[in-house]
Amino acid sequence: MLTIGYIGNGKSTNRYHLPFVLQRENIKVKTIYRRNPDRDSWEAHPSIHYTTNLTEIMNDAEIQLIVVNTAVESHFEYAKMALEHNKHVLVEKPFMLTKEEAEEIFALAKEKGLIAQCYQNRRYDSDFLTAKKVLESGKLGDLLEVEMHYDYFRPETPESTHTFTYYHSYLYGHGTHTIDQVISYFGKPDHIHYDVRQLLGTGRMNDYFDLDFYYDKLKVSVKSSFFRLVQRPSFVLYGKKGVFVKQTEDRQEEHLKLFYMPHHANFGIDLPQHYGTLTYMDEQGVYHEEKVVSEVGDYGRVYDDIYNAIINGADKQIKDEQTLLAMEILEQGIKQCK
Repeated sequence: MLTIGYIGNGKSTNRYHLPFVLQRENIKVKTIYRRNPDRDSWEAHPSIHYTTNLTEIMNDAEIQLIVVNTAVESHFEYAKMALEHNKHVLVEKPFMLTKEEAEEIFALAKEKGLIAQCYQNRRYDSDFLTAKKVLESGKLGDLLEVEMHYDYFRPETPESTHTFTYYHSYLYGHGTHTIDQVISYFGKPDHIHYDVRQLLGTGRMNDYFDLDFYYDKLKVSVKSSFFRLVQRPSFVLYGKKGVFVKQTEDRQEEHLKLFYMPHHANFGIDLPQHYGTLTYMDEQGVYHEEKVVSEVGDYGRVYDDIYNAIINGADKQIKDEQTLLAMEILEQGIKQCK
C-alpha cells in the first residue's frame, strides 16, 4: 500500500488527482492539508482526514508520498520541506519556477534516496497515445512533420488581464503539457525556434505560443492560442507515405469538468466521430483511408508509475532530465516573449 498526503485542496487535487487515485486499491489517501477551509469549494471525502496543520502531514510516519498541488510559486518550498521530512514528492506542473530550483530539488531527493517527480499526466492523453500508435504502425513512412495544437476561445481571459508574470503565462501553464509530450517521445531536439507573444500588447498576458522543435529533418510544432474560435486539429502527423489527422483532443478533462468521473465505464472514451483519420499509400501504391480507433487515456497511470517506483523499485517513467529540459525550454521561451 502506498499512503499519500496532499498539500492543497483546490481544483488540481479534486479534479485531476483524486478521481483517479481513489480508484486504485493499492493507494490510500490519508490526509489533505488545506490552508483556508472556510474557502473550500469542493466536497470533502469521508475517508480522508483534512487538516490545517502542515506539521501534521509532514510528521506522519505512515505517509510515504506528498503531492504538492498549490500555486507554482510555492512548489519549491513545499517539495523541499517534504524531502527534508523524508517523504517522496510528486509536484504538479510546471514543476518549479526555474530549472535551477528543479536541479536543487532533484539533487536533494538523490541525496536522501527519495523520489521527486513532476505530475505529467498528459502523457496519458488519449490523442497523444493514439498519435504514438499511428507513428509506430509504420504506415506513414518516414516522419517529416508533426503539428500539435492546444487551443481555446477564451478572449475574456487575456482581455481582463493587465499584468504580466512569467510563471502565470500561457506558456508556463499550458505549454508544459505539450512540451513534455514532445520530449517524452522525441527526446532532446537539435534546436528550437520560439515564437511567444502577448497579442494584446506589451505588459499584457502571454496568450499565444508557437514552438518548433527540430530533429535533423523532422520538425515538431507546438502551437497554442486563446483566440481560436474554431480549434485546429489536436494532432497532424505527416510522413512520406501519408498523413494522420486527429481533430479532437482527449476527453478526460471534458468529462471531469462535467463531474462525470472515472468510475463510469465510458469515461474519457472517444466515440467514432472523435476517431482520427489515417490516409496513406501502401507498398503496392494502393490508396487507403481509414479511421483509427482511439487509445484509452488515463491520467491515473502517473500514480501507477510512481507506485511501482516507490514500492517496487522500478525506474521512474518521468525522468529528471526530461523535467529539467522542459523547465529550460519554458525559461528560454518566456524570455523571448514579445
